[in-house]
Amino acid sequence: MLPPHLLEYIKRWRGPYQYCRGWCGEKEEIMGKPTGFLEYKRETAKVLPPKVRIANFKEFRTPLNKEKQKLQGARCMACGVPFCQSGMMIGGMASGCPLHNLVPETNDLVYTGNWKQAFLRLSKTHSFPEFTSRVCPALCEAACTCNLNGEPVSTKENERAIIETAYENGWVTPQIPEVRTGKSIAVIGSGPSGLAAAQQLNRRGHSVTVFERKDRVGGLLRYGIPNMKLDKAVVDRRIHLMEEEGVKFVTNVNVGKDIKAEELLKQFDRIILACGASNPRDIKVPGRDAKGIYFAVDFLGQVTKALLDSDFAKVPYELAKGKNVLVIGGGDTGNDCVGTSIRLGAKSVIQLEMMPKPPVERTPSNPWPQWPRVLKTDYGQEEAIAVFGHDPRVYQTTVTEFIKDKNGNVCQAKLTKLKSEKDPKTGRMMMVPVEGTEEVIPVDVVLIAAGFLGSEKYVTDAFKVAINGRTNVDTKPEQYQTSVDKVFTAGDMHRGQSLVVWAIREGREAAKAVDESLMGYSYL
Repeated sequence: MLPPHLLEYIKRWRGPYQYCRGWCGEKEEIMGKPTGFLEYKRETAKVLPPKVRIANFKEFRTPLNKEKQKLQGARCMACGVPFCQSGMMIGGMASGCPLHNLVPETNDLVYTGNWKQAFLRLSKTHSFPEFTSRVCPALCEAACTCNLNGEPVSTKENERAIIETAYENGWVTPQIPEVRTGKSIAVIGSGPSGLAAAQQLNRRGHSVTVFERKDRVGGLLRYGIPNMKLDKAVVDRRIHLMEEEGVKFVTNVNVGKDIKAEELLKQFDRIILACGASNPRDIKVPGRDAKGIYFAVDFLGQVTKALLDSDFAKVPYELAKGKNVLVIGGGDTGNDCVGTSIRLGAKSVIQLEMMPKPPVERTPSNPWPQWPRVLKTDYGQEEAIAVFGHDPRVYQTTVTEFIKDKNGNVCQAKLTKLKSEKDPKTGRMMMVPVEGTEEVIPVDVVLIAAGFLGSEKYVTDAFKVAINGRTNVDTKPEQYQTSVDKVFTAGDMHRGQSLVVWAIREGREAAKAVDESLMGYSYL
């Protein structure tokens, strides 16, 4: 038993609404194990060595066993102010879970082995934990109070353990509405925001049809994220469940081209535009028209489609095998291109980043609970280091020209170093070329992963919705109704290029807005 003065301190620190288990005494109101974060070290899934995992496109993380995972749940401090679930914007970046998952509560339920209750609690706020627990950068962990003097709780892996345990035990079942409202909704786009909106509205009792321009459902989840990060069987599992619940999916239909917006507006009571920020940012330099230069999203989609079409029997090695690959862009998509190129047998991989190399540790200007702006070495970079012996990233560097061979194929790229300077007119800092730093490197394949500019014009024109300066669909702040009656929007098409977890949140909130507009109220 703890000394009375220390027990009283912990009680005040934890807050009055949390409950005790273990050595604190049956009547004390303390959640979880108060000393768990001191007793147990952070432990995460076992990861296959880089040179082993690059042999295929399978997921390469082996989760902890149940007993070890429970100890990770015990590390949750159950803080009086849980930033992990706040989802606030701090310092221009999100801090904590945008879905407001009840993180301390679910972590405590993991610790006590109440897996079904943990699943039910997680399901109150989350539509697809199986997706975010694989691809989310874990905003919850970045905001964890344990970061103040140690390592955060492995909440992301706790989340994966919860949902996979639920599937294994048959707790994830179709939620078929007992009563239909007679209202119909068309969701344009089957990415995370569109799926989240469709799920919520269907469970409310509305009839939902999801239109997807590609040959398979999933959008970004299907063709934008490589299989080794998110196995497509995981996506299919959820899609099949939604079909059982009553959601109708229509593929190979490009709304705005194959079918007119006016037709959908007559056929459905409400429309949700969830087409993503699918307009990629280009590189405008001499030689851009050379063969062998692709947008990253097209390259990644082509690889995944080839794998799916052959049931993973045929790997499209011809796309990169024996070739010098240049990836332009230092974000997550750029890293995915690095990992994918290595699996395809690339001769070399270089990844360009315009901005300076981030610091290894937080700077005083970037305190907790802000998102940590520190150096992150992701799986693709780890694999490049293992295969080629060095980090593929080259910072403060850009392309100034692509050089073609006699057949019009890209064969070289001219690079130049950049430095930060203040614009005398605007006062803003900008990256400018450094004279005398030019160099030419051999290049056979170029993958442009420079982000996205916003929604595609033919869709917004078709529905005649207003757009903002970033070409995202315009709405009032914190709202999802567009400038056109009956038409709503959600996800990257609304907020701009962002994370899967933000897309899910927007899809759920847009569903609530649609429901309120149809029924006059909503309990979604």
